[in-house]
Amino acid sequence: MTKTIKALIAVGGTGGHVFPGCNLADHLSKNNYDVVLTTDNRGFRYLEKFKNLKIFKLPSAPINTKNILTLFFSFFFILYSILRSLLFLLFNKPSIIFGMGGYASFPICVAATILRIKFIIYENNLIVGKANKYLIPFTEKIFVSFKELEGIPQKYTKKIIEIGNIINKEIIFHQKEKFQKDDKKLKILILGGSQAAKIFAETLPKIFRDCVNQGVLLKVYQHCLPSQNHKLMMFYKETQIDFEIFNFSYKLVDYFSKVDLAITRSGSSMLAELTNAKVPFISVPLPTSADNHQYKNAIYSHKKNLSLIIEEKDLNDKLPKIIGEISNDSNILKDIKRNQSQYSDKNVYENIDQELIKIINEKN
Repeated sequence: MTKTIKALIAVGGTGGHVFPGCNLADHLSKNNYDVVLTTDNRGFRYLEKFKNLKIFKLPSAPINTKNILTLFFSFFFILYSILRSLLFLLFNKPSIIFGMGGYASFPICVAATILRIKFIIYENNLIVGKANKYLIPFTEKIFVSFKELEGIPQKYTKKIIEIGNIINKEIIFHQKEKFQKDDKKLKILILGGSQAAKIFAETLPKIFRDCVNQGVLLKVYQHCLPSQNHKLMMFYKETQIDFEIFNFSYKLVDYFSKVDLAITRSGSSMLAELTNAKVPFISVPLPTSADNHQYKNAIYSHKKNLSLIIEEKDLNDKLPKIIGEISNDSNILKDIKRNQSQYSDKNVYENIDQELIKIINEKN
C-alpha cells in the first residue's frame, strides 16, 4: 500500500485478547498502517513492554446481572463507555477497526457502527464470545482461527473468513533447537495465567513428587505468582526435583527449546503457540471459562492428535499415570510432534493482508 491507513485495534482485558492484538498491531505497523490500540485497565497491565505501540485506555465493564441495581449501573457505564468511544473515534478517525473480543472491545465497535466505520471482529476460540456475538450483525467480516467455530447464526456465515491464529511470528517460524541431552530427565513446562499459575503451583508439585518417588526423572520449568516463589522453591529443593521458576515471560519461545512437554490451560492462543512450536502439551481447561470454551478448545486439539487433555478435577488421578507412560514410552510425544508438524499458522498474516485490501477498497 502506498497510502498510510489508520487502523484501530480494540482488545479485551485478558492475555488471550491482548497478545493477538499486539501481534496484529506489530504486523500492520510494519506494513504502512498507522496503528492505535485501545484497552481497559485490565488489558493495560500486559502492555508495559510494548513501548512502540500507541496505546489508549478506555473505560469498560461487563454486564452485571447480580441484582437490578448492578444491572442498571452496568448499562449506565456501558453507555458512558460508548460515548467516550464515540469521541475517541471522532478525534482519531480510523479507516478500519479490529475488535479482538472481550468486553473492552465492545464500546469501540458499537461506536464504529454509529459512525459507519468499517470494523472486523476476530474470534480465536471454537465458540464465539459474548461481546463478539452481539456485534455479528454489524461487523464487516468475522476473522476466525477455525472454520468449526460455533455460535454464528446461519444468515451471517458468509461473513466468516478463516485466517488462522494471530500469534507471534517468532513462534510461527520457530525452529526448535536440538539440545545435547546429558540426562534422561523429562523436562516439563508449566504455563498459565494468574489463576492457573496459582492453582498449578498448589497442585502440580505434589504430583511431581509422587512421580519422582515412582522413579521418574524430572526437570520442571514453572510459571507461578511472585507470592509463591519461596514456598515453591523450598518444596522443590526439599524433594530434590530439578527446577526453574519464573513469574512472567514475554519470551516463552526461549523455554520451548528446553522442554519435552508442557502443561497448560486451554486458551486458544497458547494452544496455537505450543502447536506451532511443536511442543507436545497436556491441556487442563479452566472449569469456569465462559461457555466452557476452554474445554472445547482442548477437545478440538486432542481430537486432532495435537495434544493430551486432563480435566482439573482428574489431575491427581490421571497426571501421574500419563507422566509415567510418557517417561517409559518416547513414542507418545513423538507421535504428537509428528502431528503438530503438519499444522502451521504461517499464512495468517498473508491472509489478513489479502482480506484487508478487499475490505478497505470496497465501497460503502
